[in-house]
Amino acid sequence: MVLMGDFNHPDICWKVNTSRHKQSRKFLQSINDNFLTQVVEEPTRRGVLLDLVLTNKEGLVGDVKLGGSLGCSDHEMVEFRILRGRSRAISRITTLDFRRANFGLCKDLLGRIPWVRALEGKGVQEIWSIFKHHFLQAQDRRIPKNRKSSKGGRRPAWMSKELLEKLKGKKEVYRMWKKGMATWEENRDVVRVCRDATRKAKAHLELNLARDVKDNKKGFFKYISNKRKTRENVGPLLNEVGALVTVDTEKAELVNAAFASVFTAKASPQENQTLKVGEKVWRKEDLPLVGENWVREHLGNLDIHKSMGPDGMHPHVLRELADVIAKPLSIIFERSRRTGEVPEDWRKADVTLVFKKEDPGNDRPVSLTSIPGKVNGTAHSGGHQ
Repeated sequence: MVLMGDFNHPDICWKVNTSRHKQSRKFLQSINDNFLTQVVEEPTRRGVLLDLVLTNKEGLVGDVKLGGSLGCSDHEMVEFRILRGRSRAISRITTLDFRRANFGLCKDLLGRIPWVRALEGKGVQEIWSIFKHHFLQAQDRRIPKNRKSSKGGRRPAWMSKELLEKLKGKKEVYRMWKKGMATWEENRDVVRVCRDATRKAKAHLELNLARDVKDNKKGFFKYISNKRKTRENVGPLLNEVGALVTVDTEKAELVNAAFASVFTAKASPQENQTLKVGEKVWRKEDLPLVGENWVREHLGNLDIHKSMGPDGMHPHVLRELADVIAKPLSIIFERSRRTGEVPEDWRKADVTLVFKKEDPGNDRPVSLTSIPGKVNGTAHSGGHQ
């Protein structure tokens, strides 16, 4: 969006975003609330910046310059370019569509499998592979996938089916009014109804996000991120000799070296024959069993707003299917603890960099690991029964 015009707020200082008058402060607050950016920097009339160009996306407006007055006007002409790519990139990322999921059929598919017989006499990696195959098969069959929409084609979070129908009706009334088949008053009333409904939907969504931010932080920050319209990339990094590195491949090597330098290799589970839980040291053969009820309880408490790990098992699906997968997972957890073997998927992580400063040592890695692996780790830390 690009919004331009003479807004007539001469007391605003755009360098520090301050103003003297109440009306100008309200105008600045409105710009901040709608995540808009003002791109004109030079005065446009008698040494005062009155004519503004506002945009909701960084990099959309460029080459802003003043071009002298037009005719008898005492305002400077503002020239700028709207920079837009010729084609919109199509996302290849697919996500699970839980609104069309059939968890009942997923439970039926997994509930038919005789898990005790299917997992008997096999190693941890093999029984995990069997469970993972059946789980992902049921997930792919009964939970459809959608291609992740780009920001330009994504519906707003506050857009409901009812509101969408009202907006379609508003367009229809407008077309009828242009053809003389409806009065101006009818069109005005429909516009007001849709405007009020849109404002209420936005306010209701933001109120729910603010109220539930402790339980759903991901939804809150996703909404804020969508408002910003831009994503921060990793900036230039300093190498070991203090030179700035700007090439992506070289930056990746620097970050990888920084993370590898602080990595500490710990003893593998096979090397440790004892496990310290609380104040007591247990031998593996003396550890309590991992009960099916314990696994079911922990799966039922999973946060469905978290992302899945590299094994492709979403916490939402694990939580919904807790009743039918608690048995095989309890067998896998118990076998892993007794033998000291850990499935390969539990040792993998999808790592994302949180860029902070030029020094790679200041950056923070955020990793996504296997959800069942985390539950198993809880059992190791003393949550077993």
